[in-house]
Amino acid sequence: MGGDIIPSEKIKTSMPVFYLSDEHIFPQPNLAEKEGLLAVGGDLSEERLLLAYHMGIFPWYSDEEPVLWWSPDPRLVLYPEEIKVSKTLEKIIKKEKFYITMDQAFAMVISECAQIRAENNEGTWIGEDMIKAYCGLHESGYAHSVEAWYKGELAGGLYGVSLGKSFFGESMFTRISNASNVAFVKLVEYLKELSFDMIDCQVRTEHMIRFGAREIQRDRFLQQLKKSFDVPTRKGRWSFETKEISHRPTQTHTDMP
Repeated sequence: MGGDIIPSEKIKTSMPVFYLSDEHIFPQPNLAEKEGLLAVGGDLSEERLLLAYHMGIFPWYSDEEPVLWWSPDPRLVLYPEEIKVSKTLEKIIKKEKFYITMDQAFAMVISECAQIRAENNEGTWIGEDMIKAYCGLHESGYAHSVEAWYKGELAGGLYGVSLGKSFFGESMFTRISNASNVAFVKLVEYLKELSFDMIDCQVRTEHMIRFGAREIQRDRFLQQLKKSFDVPTRKGRWSFETKEISHRPTQTHTDMP
């Protein structure tokens, strides 16, 4: 996969936004408009999604829109060694209030990320097509979830995509205060042990800034991203433990309500 210049006949364009054909190709990320919108159309097939992530592009759109593809400048990233954990959160982690697992309930996590936004009338880009596509990436070993359990119930979590030594964070949710924060810290610790280069947080949020994320120029992000692909992707199911967890919550590809 790569980012060679695309012949003009392969993509219909009305500058500055490109209109994708059925072929799995993208324009160069640095051609995105100021807000980061790069292209419109295409699909959420595994091949296209993986190509997009390799090129520093991600989908973000609502149900009433066609698929929109983004490559913002600047880009918010967190380098695992730079994570900041507040004293309050450190105390919560030490109390072991939540039982943290990985890749045990991916479909539940992504569905909850969508559901909680709907409950708060915030709108969501995680529609049925997105859930199906990312559950497919999970089954193929590229997408991963981290779950925070409280008294046997899913209290929070997050999911994202891993390629090379980069993790692309997609969304997180919490039902009990700090559940997703604990899950995120555990993920960062895990990625640090694996010598991951960075976590892509996409666009600026104060929540991620407090964790130590910072904005970098897109060109720098793309250079670092390319370097992180020098090592093979760690595909398959991830786990904080070396042995399989004896009790695995039942997963279903829940449809959006």
